[in-house]
Amino acid sequence: MTVTQTAPVRAVAPAAAPGRRRVRPGRLGLHAFLMTVSLAFLAPLLLAVYASLRPYQETARYGYFSLPRHLSFDYYKQAFSDSGMSKYFVNSLIIAVPGVLLTLFLASFVAFAVTRLNMRGGLVLLMVFTAGNLLPQQVIVTPLYVLFTKINLPYWMSDSMTMYDSYWAVIAVQVAFQIGFCVFVLANFMRTVPGDIIEAARVDGAGVWTQYWRITLPLCRPALAALATLQFTWMYNDFLWALVFISDGDKLPVTSALNNLRGQFFTDYNLLAAGSVLVALPTVLVFLLLQRHFIAGLTLGASKG
Repeated sequence: MTVTQTAPVRAVAPAAAPGRRRVRPGRLGLHAFLMTVSLAFLAPLLLAVYASLRPYQETARYGYFSLPRHLSFDYYKQAFSDSGMSKYFVNSLIIAVPGVLLTLFLASFVAFAVTRLNMRGGLVLLMVFTAGNLLPQQVIVTPLYVLFTKINLPYWMSDSMTMYDSYWAVIAVQVAFQIGFCVFVLANFMRTVPGDIIEAARVDGAGVWTQYWRITLPLCRPALAALATLQFTWMYNDFLWALVFISDGDKLPVTSALNNLRGQFFTDYNLLAAGSVLVALPTVLVFLLLQRHFIAGLTLGASKG
């Protein structure tokens, strides 16, 4: 009689439920850190919005961190009318929109020449443009002021017949200081564009302008959108150069309109908060319109293939 031995049965651990991922402590810590940093950056904005909806008498009595008794949009109407904000909005757009377009157009020219035309000294030229960002802007305020008062312009370009007290002075300074950063970003992005595309265009008889305008620029759309968002925000929020080069109060940008909400002996900070929120709305709108391209520009090179 033969006895057959059976192998011992081992207990099989139950399979993990489908769709359930194991959460690692490090990942939880990372998300907690990111949420904390996000709230730290959003806290001043949220506090300004909260204060702008409350009467000043209420916050003066109970404090800014107290529960609201009355909320309204009255301060927004008052801030928009008392400061003449509509006129200053137009002034900011007159400065920011041409400044952004000129900066991106000229920067893309230089980046294309450095990366695609195999020109001598291209790397040195790129270093020169990049080094321009290291110069403190405040150092050349006085030389630029003297220079702009001596540059003559026709009457249809400037009421003062000089570059001083005109939009052109602010636009020129903004373009000069921002073009270096844009050249650096666009040059690095254009290097990632496959050279076979440009070579195929050359074989088909495409000139330099066609290679730049119809082939390279469309491929650089994410980078251009990201830079356009950043440049518009920086030029729109700038206050120094307009204050230095513009003496006519009717030509000042919208950031200066907030000064009109300050009284000589008393400042309603809730009203000032409402004005600050109104001033920030155009930059938020630009980001929302270009959000998809902006995020695509920030994540370039994050993955291969």
